[in-house]
Amino acid sequence: MSFRTDYLAELPHLTPETAPAAALRLFRHQAEHCLPYAAYLAALGRDPQHVSRLEDIPFLPIEFFKTQEVRTGPAEWEPQETFLSSGTTLQQRSRHLLRDPQLYRHNAAHIFRQFYGPLTEWTFLALLPSYLEQGHSSLVAMVEYFARESGQEQEAFFLHDHAALLRALAEAKAAGRRVLLFGVSYALLDLAAEYGAAPELQNITVLETGGMKGRRREMIREELHAELQQAFGPAGIHSEYGMTEMLSQAYSFGDGRFHAPPQLHVLLRDPADPFSVSATRPDGALNVIDLANIDSCAFIETKDLARMHPDGSFEVLGRLDNSDVRGCNQMAGS
Repeated sequence: MSFRTDYLAELPHLTPETAPAAALRLFRHQAEHCLPYAAYLAALGRDPQHVSRLEDIPFLPIEFFKTQEVRTGPAEWEPQETFLSSGTTLQQRSRHLLRDPQLYRHNAAHIFRQFYGPLTEWTFLALLPSYLEQGHSSLVAMVEYFARESGQEQEAFFLHDHAALLRALAEAKAAGRRVLLFGVSYALLDLAAEYGAAPELQNITVLETGGMKGRRREMIREELHAELQQAFGPAGIHSEYGMTEMLSQAYSFGDGRFHAPPQLHVLLRDPADPFSVSATRPDGALNVIDLANIDSCAFIETKDLARMHPDGSFEVLGRLDNSDVRGCNQMAGS
């Protein structure tokens, strides 16, 4: 049986105790079979066989997803789907090549169930106009899959038709279903400005995915959520931490602190030294290990600044060096 087959059989059953060993096995596999990563390690003069701790793994700068075809062999395979990051026409968009599109969808659903319960209990609606307009969005693909698997009758996406969205909200609530509304920040603010505290907006779960996309002024998370709560009620505004280069997600349930599943491990590095990584730093630049990224690279050096909490949750504080605002929920904290 191949490494990939064995590994994918283990992935849904990972626990916080077994995930580190799985990460080290995947690191050695990708250090050999992911050509851009192998070249990066060689340029650093790092021997993968001498890496025995997660903190010693060199993380691939996220910019490689813009300039390289980041895929893990050993045999060459043709991508069945490609996700592109959001961006302006002047920005080079990151590309995540997928060998198996269902791996992403099944993994995302598995993580959602861990935090929110069965998909069939929910109706999924979305205000994601910029993602729909640009296309090739991993977030749109995830919401499409969730909506289909939930068995809901309502259409999931509402580009700019707020009236139709309110009708769908009313229908789902009348059917006794829990409602989760995904929304890019500026679109949720537009909805709130148009309909205020309409009854259809009450008693639903709102999950903002970050980003003003140049449509409104940037706001810190506390300001954004306080404004949204005036329309959607006092319950906390949920958030997702994910990005094109990742196949796994972390979720925040209203307090700005993201909780990661076993498939997703975060470490902090010294912002001035990318190779000074620690499991105990209270704050720093964010490295992620996404164990679902078996076919690309699981070890990613992001451009986000973060704060870790003793329970393993983390906050995203902002961006390094005025990096392009990108991905899901790059909303800065205070």
